[in-house]
Amino acid sequence: MHLGSELDKSFTAALKTIARRADLKSYVESTPQLKHVLQLAAARYVTGEARQDGLDAAAKLIAKGYATSIEYIGENTADATACEAAARELLALIHEVGQNEVSARVSFDLSHIGLLLDTELAYSHLMNLAHQAQKTGVELFISMEESSKTDRILSIYKRAVLTYPNIGITLQAQLIRTPQDLAALHGTPGRIRIVKGAYQEPDDCMIPRSSELNQRFVELVESVIRHGHYVSIATHDAFIIEELLDQEWLSNSNVEFEMLYGIRPDLSSKLKAAGYPIRIYLTYGHEWYLYLCHRIAEYPPNLFQAVIDTVSNEKVESVQAYA
Repeated sequence: MHLGSELDKSFTAALKTIARRADLKSYVESTPQLKHVLQLAAARYVTGEARQDGLDAAAKLIAKGYATSIEYIGENTADATACEAAARELLALIHEVGQNEVSARVSFDLSHIGLLLDTELAYSHLMNLAHQAQKTGVELFISMEESSKTDRILSIYKRAVLTYPNIGITLQAQLIRTPQDLAALHGTPGRIRIVKGAYQEPDDCMIPRSSELNQRFVELVESVIRHGHYVSIATHDAFIIEELLDQEWLSNSNVEFEMLYGIRPDLSSKLKAAGYPIRIYLTYGHEWYLYLCHRIAEYPPNLFQAVIDTVSNEKVESVQAYA
């Protein structure tokens, strides 16, 4: 079941705006009954609030033959002390992933560790994380954020990856600038993740959801592979997946699919059964409100599932849906 295309676009834009409303987020978090109900909906996409929740879900998926990414959710942190706390949590996550030899990488937003306050603060935290990750054999991955931050994120990444090639970067197909950004990364050692992009951006800098965007996504993946990078194809779009499979790009050992926890586990299971490498992107943490809004905005019919989950009064464990 799908909403009409115009209503769909309006709903998506509205929900992305709601996600950024600090007053609404504060109201949700300070209203216990409402928070509980929405957490039931979020549980389909977020493993829990504690680090162990993410590690436990990762272990179960790894036992089923999946690789994983684990993110401690958070972005746009505007307090230096909070940024330091986030960096400490990421260090602890890296340590546990490395110590337990979990088949997982650690992902995060640079604005969670200082980008909003000072570029050098974020860079310093990143270098510390990368040093620890290199010692423990863990791959790090920088997520992409709003286009207003893209220049700073790429600048930090390009500096850091020259010292620590265990750092990967995410690029958004929806941004008009992305082919140029990708060209500037050729020759750097890190893995590249291609996503469509979840952020509400000005019309003059983005390609809306369309066949044009799908084609752009495929072209970016092909460019990454041709230039010898490892690539994570982060999409659940059946058209894009079929297009890439038809062109046999997945026969390349540098290529994997990466899919969000709780989204289309049937598709992940099908592709894994066919022999393709699949990585599941897991999240944990207290900042689940924004993440839930983005998951519904990306595919509005998820709203129906969210309503069902809120009245079930039982926490969903999406890991069980993966074969």
